[in-house]
Amino acid sequence: MTHPADRPATWFVTGASRGLGLALVAHLLRDSQRVAATTRSADRLLTALDGLGDVDTSGLLALEVQLTDEQSVRQAVDRARSTFGDLDVVVNNAGYGFLGAVEETSDADVQGLLDVQVRGTWNVIRAALPGMREAGSGHIINISSILGMVTFPGWALYCAGKFALEGLSEALAAEVADLGIRVTVVEPGYFDTDFLTGESITLPTRTTDAYPGIREMTAHHLAMPGSQIGDPAKAAAALVEITRQDGPLRQQLGSDAYRFALAKVDALAGEVAAGRDLAHTTDY
Repeated sequence: MTHPADRPATWFVTGASRGLGLALVAHLLRDSQRVAATTRSADRLLTALDGLGDVDTSGLLALEVQLTDEQSVRQAVDRARSTFGDLDVVVNNAGYGFLGAVEETSDADVQGLLDVQVRGTWNVIRAALPGMREAGSGHIINISSILGMVTFPGWALYCAGKFALEGLSEALAAEVADLGIRVTVVEPGYFDTDFLTGESITLPTRTTDAYPGIREMTAHHLAMPGSQIGDPAKAAAALVEITRQDGPLRQQLGSDAYRFALAKVDALAGEVAAGRDLAHTTDY
């Protein structure tokens, strides 16, 4: 990340009032950085920060934004730039989970989640890129999940959104590589946030008894809060460190995410090798 040495960095963070987004905003404000933070409720964000007790919010611009509304997003980015100047880092963090079988997932479920995770992210990137191109610098960090690389039964819709985010990010990284703009996809594992609570997880309105394993898995995950291995404060520090390093396109957070990623790479290599002979039969 490059920005003038005589000023703090300016961050634009979506999904800022909970989870990793809140931890990141708090970390940045404690470090006297300037933060434009989007949320559906500015009061909720300010209350959450106030509850931490040691956060100076003088460098905060709280923005109520509907990420699926392109005009709302553009207005938020414009306001952030008019308040702080060029954006140094954009963190696309907003999203929520869904636990249910593919068969149990309604059309409204699909549209709602993909609108936020994919279309909302796309809106932010489109709004931020012109200013970054003009400045010749910037860093876009898209918060995916280890479920953007691996899948588990019951997580199909969430995985679909994160897989789409990873494809978007990989193509974007190549498009802006010569423009002074970096792109990083972050793949967290299990972190001790409210992600696995009713605040951030949606369940299907209708289920079937055909998938007892998914019901068991859902119950296990809903009972997990407080026992996750990941520390949100350390994740926030890691996100800042990412902006200081010339690191990989994909960065896992958490030893669990790292293990899942290695297993997926090995499994994928085996699948490609197993399909080699048939693949070659279709050439002229």
